[in-house]
Amino acid sequence: MPSVPTLSPLTLTDFDYELPPELIAQHPAPERSGSRLLDGRGAAAVDRALRDLPALLDPGDLLVFNDTRVIKARLHGHKQGSGGAVELLVERVLTGNEVWAQLRASKTPRPGTWLRLADAFDAEVLGRGGADGSLYRLRFPAEPLALLDAHGHVPLPPYIRHADDADDAARYQSVFAARPGAVAAPTASLHFDEELLVALRMRGVATAKVTLHVGAGTFLPIRVADIAQHRMHSEWFEVGADTVAAIEATRATGGRIVAVGTTVLRALESAARSGALQPTVGETDIFIIPGFEFRVVDRLVTNFHLPRSTLLMLVAAFAGHAHAMALYRHAVEARYRFFSYGDAMLLARGGGPTPRTGG
Repeated sequence: MPSVPTLSPLTLTDFDYELPPELIAQHPAPERSGSRLLDGRGAAAVDRALRDLPALLDPGDLLVFNDTRVIKARLHGHKQGSGGAVELLVERVLTGNEVWAQLRASKTPRPGTWLRLADAFDAEVLGRGGADGSLYRLRFPAEPLALLDAHGHVPLPPYIRHADDADDAARYQSVFAARPGAVAAPTASLHFDEELLVALRMRGVATAKVTLHVGAGTFLPIRVADIAQHRMHSEWFEVGADTVAAIEATRATGGRIVAVGTTVLRALESAARSGALQPTVGETDIFIIPGFEFRVVDRLVTNFHLPRSTLLMLVAAFAGHAHAMALYRHAVEARYRFFSYGDAMLLARGGGPTPRTGG
């Protein structure tokens, strides 16, 4: 499903902000639902706790989660023969025990090169490809997901500076993760534990799920000043008939659709690109920037995102550019914790075409 971004008068510098490095969370909160929540639904920011979320929603609202499961996608090893070190980040598992992967090495490996990975198994480099030619196709000796689960490492984002450990294996995964395939967590989901889910049910808030396997391309920087010229990486997603039916039933009774994370929003809006939401399985490279016409999502629970990132642009499109950037300034001043293991915010849909603000 190709993306055709709506033209935006904003440029890359309009999505910049100053972030003190110490606000980048290196570890999750002691309890999943123990994070802070910045309530950005109104004109003024309100500091709350994540556990306040049920009271901020109405009975009859529908909360939609991403049930993707993060795989242990990072492998270390060396080239057979030369012994040169390699680092592999599996992007996607294919048929025939093959994978697409990012591969870091001192010298580009040629097709036919064999890699010894995790001192446990050998993989053959078949060639290069992907949308921009940056990925490598490899063949593993057995089922890749099983090998990754046994020998791989949790693919923590580059701004988390410690090596993955047992705590990361548990906490860089939502409690409802079910379908393996993501190489980055849908981080808004990390705040939800059974206690919070029970509180939401008692409030009368229903839940549904989609799947979007988050790719490592979510961390790729934008390299063009005219953001409308940026092309997104492609990710596999599914919006099932049961979720479409739940959304239609919620709409019929006046409830609101609340996306837990940008991945859920991207999946739902991708499934509605034809005008009406419909069950969809496929690829999406949807790029949401100010001026985008939202068709499905009314509220968004999301973590704080990197400066100049596509996800910050999505937030600005949803909540309005000026409002979103003001919320980020407040979050910095109020010492919120940022990025994957950080705090969250709750937003109402209010975005639309945005006048140029500078840059």
